Amino acid sequence: MAGTVAERDALKIEDGHLNNSLGSPVQADVYFPRLIVPFCGHIKGGMRPGKKILVMGIVDLNPESFGISLTCGESEDPPADVAIELRAVFTERQFVRNSCVAGEWGEEQSSIPYFPFIPDQPFRVEILCEHPRFRIFVDGHQLFDFYHRIETLSAIDTIKINGDLQLTKLG
Repeated sequence: MAGTVAERDALKIEDGHLNNSLGSPVQADVYFPRLIVPFCGHIKGGMRPGKKILVMGIVDLNPESFGISLTCGESEDPPADVAIELRAVFTERQFVRNSCVAGEWGEEQSSIPYFPFIPDQPFRVEILCEHPRFRIFVDGHQLFDFYHRIETLSAIDTIKINGDLQLTKLG
């Protein structure tokens, strides 16, 4: 049953993508009315070891950057703690990550074996929460680990996505 739904969703993604490339973005809004960028959503029960977040989308045609953040709530003032912020920067071909605890940003990490994102192409990012770290996979390949800087994993209950991409699926 799940395979059938996934196949149907994949077909819709492809249709939405084709319609977008032909200059009809309205069609994609019909398929994905809730996955609007910038996106902010709740992670039910927060994070815990073994929990995985899936972000699927299509990179814009002329991207500068996009970001995916897992935060402790949605607060802007004072700003919520950021457990992990992933930022794809196309001009530098970097996928940087960092965290912000009590208003202080930590040391940014940027080393990756390769830059996995291609303009106007679909991607799949998986954020796997393990006891000491997040493991980040892009299109099925492990890209890097990011060790937790926030100790209470269950407090990490919000996902924020922004930048030069279209969201097609979250899970």
